[in-house]
Amino acid sequence: MGEATRQRQARRKRGPLAWLRRMREAWQLRHRPIPDALWFDVTARLPLLEQYDAVEKARLRVLATLFLQRKSFTGARGIEVTPEMELIVAAQACALILELGIDSFDGWHSVIIYPDTFVVEHEQTDEFGLVHEQHRALSGESWSQGPVILSWDDVEYDSFTLRRGYNVVLHEFAHKLDMLNGRANGMPPLHPDMPIEEWTESLSRAYEHLVSRVEYHHGDIDPYAATDPAEFFAVICEYFFTAPDIVHGHYPAVYRQLRRYFRQDPLARIGYAY
Repeated sequence: MGEATRQRQARRKRGPLAWLRRMREAWQLRHRPIPDALWFDVTARLPLLEQYDAVEKARLRVLATLFLQRKSFTGARGIEVTPEMELIVAAQACALILELGIDSFDGWHSVIIYPDTFVVEHEQTDEFGLVHEQHRALSGESWSQGPVILSWDDVEYDSFTLRRGYNVVLHEFAHKLDMLNGRANGMPPLHPDMPIEEWTESLSRAYEHLVSRVEYHHGDIDPYAATDPAEFFAVICEYFFTAPDIVHGHYPAVYRQLRRYFRQDPLARIGYAY
Protein backbone atom coordinates (compact mmCIF):
# COMPACT_ATOMS: atom_id res chain seq x y z
CA MET A 1 0.00 0.00 0.00
CA GLY A 2 1.33 3.41 -0.91
CA GLU A 3 1.51 6.21 1.62
CA ALA A 4 -1.31 8.08 -0.16
CA THR A 5 -3.60 5.06 0.14
CA ARG A 6 -2.80 4.66 3.83
CA GLN A 7 -3.60 8.32 4.43
CA ARG A 8 -6.93 8.03 2.60
CA GLN A 9 -7.91 5.03 4.70
CA ALA A 10 -6.85 6.77 7.90
CA ARG A 11 -8.97 9.82 7.00
CA ARG A 12 -11.91 7.56 6.25
CA LYS A 13 -11.69 5.90 9.67
CA ARG A 14 -11.71 9.22 11.52
CA GLY A 15 -13.69 11.34 9.04
CA PRO A 16 -17.23 12.74 9.48
CA LEU A 17 -18.84 9.60 8.04
CA ALA A 18 -16.99 7.23 10.36
CA TRP A 19 -19.51 7.72 13.16
CA LEU A 20 -22.42 7.02 10.80
CA ARG A 21 -20.66 3.92 9.51
CA ARG A 22 -20.13 2.59 13.04
CA MET A 23 -23.77 3.26 13.89
CA ARG A 24 -24.94 1.39 10.79
CA GLU A 25 -22.72 -1.57 11.65
CA ALA A 26 -24.00 -1.61 15.23
CA TRP A 27 -27.57 -1.63 13.89
CA GLN A 28 -26.79 -4.52 11.54
CA LEU A 29 -25.21 -6.54 14.32
CA ARG A 30 -28.20 -5.93 16.58
CA HIS A 31 -31.05 -6.36 14.10
CA ARG A 32 -29.63 -8.69 11.44
CA PRO A 33 -27.49 -11.17 13.36
CA ILE A 34 -26.56 -14.61 12.12
CA PRO A 35 -29.03 -16.97 13.85
CA ASP A 36 -27.42 -18.90 16.70
CA ALA A 37 -28.45 -22.31 15.37
CA LEU A 38 -27.01 -21.57 11.93
CA TRP A 39 -23.75 -20.14 13.27
CA PHE A 40 -23.00 -22.96 15.69
CA ASP A 41 -24.04 -25.69 13.24
CA VAL A 42 -21.90 -24.38 10.38
CA THR A 43 -18.82 -23.38 12.34
CA ALA A 44 -18.77 -26.70 14.22
CA ARG A 45 -18.32 -28.43 10.85
CA LEU A 46 -15.49 -26.25 9.55
CA PRO A 47 -12.08 -27.69 10.52
CA LEU A 48 -10.40 -24.40 9.61
CA LEU A 49 -12.06 -22.74 12.59
CA GLU A 50 -11.07 -25.37 15.16
CA GLN A 51 -7.84 -23.48 15.86
CA TYR A 52 -9.74 -20.39 17.06
CA ASP A 53 -10.76 -19.96 20.68
CA ALA A 54 -14.19 -18.77 21.84
CA VAL A 55 -13.23 -15.09 21.87
CA GLU A 56 -11.78 -15.26 18.37
CA LYS A 57 -14.85 -17.09 17.10
CA ALA A 58 -17.06 -14.37 18.56
CA ARG A 59 -15.04 -11.79 16.63
CA LEU A 60 -15.27 -13.94 13.51
CA ARG A 61 -19.04 -13.95 13.93
CA VAL A 62 -19.09 -10.16 13.98
CA LEU A 63 -16.98 -9.99 10.83
CA ALA A 64 -19.07 -12.64 9.07
CA THR A 65 -22.25 -10.77 9.97
CA LEU A 66 -20.92 -7.55 8.45
CA PHE A 67 -19.59 -9.46 5.44
CA LEU A 68 -23.02 -10.93 4.74
CA GLN A 69 -24.59 -7.48 4.99
CA ARG A 70 -22.10 -5.92 2.59
CA LYS A 71 -21.84 -8.64 -0.04
CA SER A 72 -24.52 -10.15 -2.27
CA PHE A 73 -24.49 -13.83 -3.21
CA THR A 74 -25.73 -14.98 -6.61
CA GLY A 75 -26.15 -18.51 -7.90
CA ALA A 76 -25.13 -19.33 -11.47
CA ARG A 77 -26.11 -22.18 -13.75
CA GLY A 78 -29.19 -23.00 -11.73
CA ILE A 79 -27.70 -23.36 -8.25
CA GLU A 80 -29.71 -21.92 -5.36
CA VAL A 81 -27.50 -20.25 -2.75
CA THR A 82 -28.73 -20.91 0.79
CA PRO A 83 -27.91 -18.99 4.00
CA GLU A 84 -25.79 -21.98 5.06
CA MET A 85 -23.71 -21.75 1.89
CA GLU A 86 -23.25 -18.01 2.35
CA LEU A 87 -22.04 -18.51 5.91
CA ILE A 88 -19.62 -21.29 4.93
CA VAL A 89 -17.94 -18.85 2.56
CA ALA A 90 -18.15 -15.82 4.85
CA ALA A 91 -16.80 -17.51 7.98
CA GLN A 92 -13.72 -18.86 6.21
CA ALA A 93 -13.09 -15.67 4.25
CA CYS A 94 -13.22 -13.66 7.47
CA ALA A 95 -10.60 -15.91 9.08
CA LEU A 96 -8.14 -14.04 6.84
CA ILE A 97 -9.19 -10.64 8.17
CA LEU A 98 -9.66 -11.44 11.85
CA GLU A 99 -7.01 -8.83 12.74
CA LEU A 100 -7.29 -6.74 9.56
CA GLY A 101 -10.93 -5.68 9.78
CA ILE A 102 -13.94 -5.85 7.49
CA ASP A 103 -12.78 -2.83 5.47
CA SER A 104 -10.07 -5.06 4.02
CA PHE A 105 -12.77 -6.46 1.77
CA ASP A 106 -13.93 -3.06 0.52
CA GLY A 107 -14.12 -2.12 -3.16
CA TRP A 108 -16.29 -4.94 -4.47
CA HIS A 109 -19.75 -6.27 -3.76
CA SER A 110 -20.64 -9.77 -4.91
CA VAL A 111 -19.88 -13.47 -4.66
CA ILE A 112 -21.01 -15.73 -7.50
CA ILE A 113 -21.46 -19.43 -6.85
CA TYR A 114 -21.34 -22.05 -9.61
CA PRO A 115 -22.39 -25.63 -8.88
CA ASP A 116 -19.00 -26.96 -10.05
CA THR A 117 -15.99 -25.86 -12.08
CA PHE A 118 -16.66 -23.11 -14.60
CA VAL A 119 -14.95 -22.22 -17.86
CA VAL A 120 -13.43 -18.80 -18.45
CA GLU A 121 -11.99 -17.33 -21.61
CA HIS A 122 -8.86 -15.21 -21.58
CA GLU A 123 -6.83 -13.69 -24.39
CA GLN A 124 -3.07 -14.18 -24.29
CA THR A 125 -0.47 -12.64 -26.58
CA ASP A 126 2.45 -14.88 -27.54
CA GLU A 127 6.06 -13.89 -28.23
CA PHE A 128 5.19 -13.14 -31.87
CA GLY A 129 2.38 -10.74 -30.99
CA LEU A 130 -0.38 -13.16 -31.90
CA VAL A 131 -3.44 -13.20 -29.67
CA HIS A 132 -4.81 -16.58 -28.61
CA GLU A 133 -8.01 -17.39 -26.80
CA GLN A 134 -7.57 -19.71 -23.85
CA HIS A 135 -10.35 -21.69 -22.19
CA ARG A 136 -9.73 -22.82 -18.63
CA ALA A 137 -11.87 -24.71 -16.14
CA LEU A 138 -11.53 -23.07 -12.74
CA SER A 139 -12.63 -23.73 -9.18
CA GLY A 140 -12.41 -20.05 -8.27
CA GLU A 141 -11.54 -16.63 -9.61
CA SER A 142 -11.26 -13.11 -8.20
CA TRP A 143 -11.73 -10.01 -10.31
CA SER A 144 -10.16 -6.69 -9.42
CA GLN A 145 -13.03 -4.50 -8.14
CA GLY A 146 -15.34 -7.28 -9.30
CA PRO A 147 -16.83 -10.45 -7.85
CA VAL A 148 -15.32 -13.50 -6.26
CA ILE A 149 -16.45 -16.55 -8.23
CA LEU A 150 -16.45 -19.99 -6.60
CA SER A 151 -17.27 -23.56 -7.54
CA TRP A 152 -19.51 -24.98 -4.83
CA ASP A 153 -18.21 -28.51 -5.34
CA ASP A 154 -14.71 -27.27 -4.53
CA VAL A 155 -15.87 -25.13 -1.61
CA GLU A 156 -17.57 -28.15 -0.06
CA TYR A 157 -14.59 -30.40 -0.71
CA ASP A 158 -12.16 -27.99 0.94
CA SER A 159 -14.40 -26.82 3.78
CA PHE A 160 -15.53 -29.94 5.60
CA THR A 161 -12.28 -31.88 5.52
CA LEU A 162 -9.04 -30.11 6.35
CA ARG A 163 -6.94 -30.43 3.20
CA ARG A 164 -3.45 -29.30 4.11
CA GLY A 165 -2.51 -26.50 1.74
CA TYR A 166 -5.84 -26.36 -0.07
CA ASN A 167 -8.83 -24.13 0.55
CA VAL A 168 -10.40 -22.35 -2.43
CA VAL A 169 -12.15 -19.76 -0.23
CA LEU A 170 -8.88 -18.72 1.42
CA HIS A 171 -7.17 -18.68 -1.98
CA GLU A 172 -9.63 -16.40 -3.75
CA PHE A 173 -10.08 -14.01 -0.84
CA ALA A 174 -6.30 -13.79 -0.41
CA HIS A 175 -6.30 -12.49 -3.99
CA LYS A 176 -8.77 -9.81 -2.87
CA LEU A 177 -6.36 -8.68 -0.15
CA ASP A 178 -3.54 -8.66 -2.68
CA MET A 179 -5.62 -6.50 -5.04
CA LEU A 180 -6.07 -3.76 -2.47
CA ASN A 181 -2.94 -2.12 -3.88
CA GLY A 182 -4.53 -2.01 -7.34
CA ARG A 183 -3.44 -5.31 -8.86
CA ALA A 184 -2.60 -8.86 -7.86
CA ASN A 185 1.19 -9.06 -7.65
CA GLY A 186 1.94 -10.73 -4.33
CA MET A 187 2.27 -7.38 -2.56
CA PRO A 188 -0.81 -6.61 -0.46
CA PRO A 189 -0.99 -3.38 1.53
CA LEU A 190 1.47 -3.84 4.39
CA HIS A 191 1.25 -2.38 7.87
CA PRO A 192 3.34 0.75 8.48
CA ASP A 193 5.74 -1.21 10.71
CA MET A 194 6.46 -3.78 7.98
CA PRO A 195 9.40 -2.82 5.73
CA ILE A 196 8.54 -3.51 2.10
CA GLU A 197 12.13 -4.63 1.49
CA GLU A 198 11.85 -7.50 3.99
CA TRP A 199 8.55 -8.68 2.51
CA THR A 200 9.85 -8.51 -1.05
CA GLU A 201 13.10 -10.31 -0.27
CA SER A 202 11.44 -13.09 1.73
CA LEU A 203 8.65 -13.88 -0.71
CA SER A 204 10.73 -13.35 -3.85
CA ARG A 205 13.41 -15.76 -2.65
CA ALA A 206 10.83 -18.37 -1.75
CA TYR A 207 9.04 -17.96 -5.07
CA GLU A 208 12.24 -18.26 -7.07
CA HIS A 209 13.26 -21.30 -5.04
CA LEU A 210 9.91 -22.96 -5.71
CA VAL A 211 10.08 -22.17 -9.45
CA SER A 212 13.51 -23.80 -9.68
CA ARG A 213 12.28 -26.84 -7.74
CA VAL A 214 9.20 -27.23 -9.92
CA GLU A 215 11.34 -27.13 -13.07
CA TYR A 216 12.99 -30.32 -11.84
CA HIS A 217 9.66 -31.83 -10.77
CA HIS A 218 10.24 -31.16 -7.11
CA GLY A 219 8.23 -28.88 -4.91
CA ASP A 220 7.69 -28.03 -1.29
CA ILE A 221 4.15 -26.77 -1.86
CA ASP A 222 1.53 -26.98 -4.61
CA PRO A 223 3.37 -26.28 -7.90
CA TYR A 224 0.52 -23.96 -8.94
CA ALA A 225 2.19 -21.45 -6.63
CA ALA A 226 5.03 -21.23 -9.17
CA THR A 227 2.67 -19.72 -11.78
CA ASP A 228 3.43 -16.12 -10.80
CA PRO A 229 3.93 -14.04 -7.62
CA ALA A 230 0.19 -13.42 -7.21
CA GLU A 231 -0.59 -17.13 -7.21
CA PHE A 232 2.36 -17.78 -4.90
CA PHE A 233 0.88 -15.37 -2.37
CA ALA A 234 -2.60 -16.90 -2.59
CA VAL A 235 -1.31 -20.46 -2.29
CA ILE A 236 1.08 -19.66 0.55
CA CYS A 237 -1.85 -18.09 2.41
CA GLU A 238 -3.76 -21.37 2.04
CA TYR A 239 -0.81 -23.18 3.60
CA PHE A 240 -0.34 -20.56 6.31
CA PHE A 241 -3.83 -21.25 7.68
CA THR A 242 -4.20 -24.97 6.90
CA ALA A 243 -0.61 -26.27 7.10
CA PRO A 244 1.47 -23.61 8.86
CA ASP A 245 4.18 -26.13 9.78
CA ILE A 246 4.94 -26.64 6.08
CA VAL A 247 5.36 -22.90 5.49
CA HIS A 248 7.55 -22.53 8.55
CA GLY A 249 9.55 -25.65 7.78
CA HIS A 250 10.40 -24.74 4.19
CA TYR A 251 10.12 -20.95 4.19
CA PRO A 252 10.48 -19.61 7.76
CA ALA A 253 11.11 -16.03 6.58
CA VAL A 254 7.83 -16.12 4.64
CA TYR A 255 6.02 -17.47 7.69
CA ARG A 256 7.33 -14.55 9.76
CA GLN A 257 6.13 -12.05 7.16
CA LEU A 258 2.67 -13.61 6.96
CA ARG A 259 2.45 -13.72 10.75
CA ARG A 260 3.19 -10.00 10.86
CA TYR A 261 0.80 -9.21 8.01
CA PHE A 262 -2.20 -11.22 9.22
CA ARG A 263 -1.29 -10.56 12.87
CA GLN A 264 -2.08 -14.21 13.51
CA ASP A 265 0.13 -17.15 14.47
CA PRO A 266 -1.49 -20.44 13.40
CA LEU A 267 1.45 -22.47 14.73
CA ALA A 268 1.00 -21.05 18.20
CA ARG A 269 -2.72 -21.83 18.05
CA ILE A 270 -2.07 -25.51 17.43
CA GLY A 271 0.66 -25.67 20.08
CA TYR A 272 3.52 -26.16 17.65
CA ALA A 273 6.92 -25.54 19.22
CA TYR A 274 9.28 -23.52 17.06
